[in-house]
Amino acid sequence: SGMIVVSIVTILTLLGIIILFSASQAMHSNPATLLKKQMLWLVLGLGMSFFVFKLNLEKIRPFIPMITGAALVVLALVLIPGIGVKVNGAQRWLDFGFMRLQVSEIGKIGLLLGLANYLAVNRRLLDTWKEGFVLPFSILGLFVGLIFLEPDYGTAFLCGLVGCVLFFVSGMKLRYLLPTAGMALVLFCIAIVLNPERLSRITSFIDVESNRSDSGYQLWQGIIAFGVGGIEGVGLGSGQQQMSFLPEAHTDFIFAIVGEELGLFFSMGVVLLFLALFLVVLLQMKYAPNLYQYLLVLGALLMIEFQALINIGVVTGCLPTKGMSLPFISYGGSNLVLMYVLIGVILNCLCHWSKVPLKEVREL
Repeated sequence: SGMIVVSIVTILTLLGIIILFSASQAMHSNPATLLKKQMLWLVLGLGMSFFVFKLNLEKIRPFIPMITGAALVVLALVLIPGIGVKVNGAQRWLDFGFMRLQVSEIGKIGLLLGLANYLAVNRRLLDTWKEGFVLPFSILGLFVGLIFLEPDYGTAFLCGLVGCVLFFVSGMKLRYLLPTAGMALVLFCIAIVLNPERLSRITSFIDVESNRSDSGYQLWQGIIAFGVGGIEGVGLGSGQQQMSFLPEAHTDFIFAIVGEELGLFFSMGVVLLFLALFLVVLLQMKYAPNLYQYLLVLGALLMIEFQALINIGVVTGCLPTKGMSLPFISYGGSNLVLMYVLIGVILNCLCHWSKVPLKEVREL
C-alpha cells in the first residue's frame, strides 16, 4: 500500500511539472523560471517528506504542545504589519529574502499534531464539558481564527472541517459538536456577506454567464477551457487559456489547463488518482496501533483530499471561486512542501503498522 501511495504522488507530481512547463511557456520570456522554482520546492518537499517518514512519531509526542504553540506564534506574527508580507490584500506570508513562506501551511501541521495528540490523550474525557468541548474547540478555534484574519477563508474553512471530522471520529459528544460547528458555519457565512469582494465571488458563481466579464471571468474562462479540450485535449503547449485569458492559470486553475490540453481522460485520471489515494489509505486505517496515529493519518489524508475536492469543485464550476491549490500539481512552494510532509506522515504510519487489525490483537 505504501508503494501505491508513492506511485500516485509521483504520477500527480510529474503531471504537475509537465503542465506547469506548458502553462508557463506563454507567461515568461524565460519559461523555465517557474519550473526552476518549483523544482527547488520539490527537492525541499522530498527532503522534508523523507525526514518526517524517518521520524519516530511516538517519541515526538512530548514535544507536540511546543510545536503547536510555535505554530500559533508564527500565525500570530504574520498578522503584525511589517513582519507579514501583503500580497493581493492578504497578509499570509513571511519573507526570508530567498523564499516566501505561507504560514497557514505551518499552521496546518501544528493543528494536526496538536489535535491528534490531545484527542488521543484525553479520549476518555471527551464526553465532559471542559476536556471534551472547551479545550479541543479552543485549540481549533485559535488556529482557524488566526488563519481567518489573514484573511484566508478557504484554508480556515479547510482546517475547521478537518478538525470537526477528527472530533467526530474520536467520539466527541454530538450535542457539543453539531451546534458549535453549525454556529461557526453561520459566522463564516456572515463574514462572507460582509465582505463585498468575497460576496461577489458567490453571486457571480450563481450566474457565471452574466458575470463573465468581471467577477465570474476566471471561472467562465476555466469552463471554456474544459469545453475546448473536449475528450482528447488540444495537445500540450497548444492551449489558448494560459496565453493570458485565464488569470492565475498555473496556481489555482491548473486543472483547467489539464482539461484543455490533455482532455477528459487525463482530467478524470487526476480525479481517480485522488480517489485511489483516499481509498488505499482508508483501507489501511484499521491497522492503526493507537488513536493518535489513526488521527494523524486521517487528518493528513483529509487535508489533501478536501483541498483537491475544493480545487476541482471550483475549477469545474461546482463550487464558488476560492483560491486553493490542487495538491502536487499547482505551482506554489509552501503548499507543495506541506503536501509532501503530509504524505511523509501517512507513509511513516503505513509502513510501521503491523498488519494485524486491533481487534485481533485484543483476542490474542
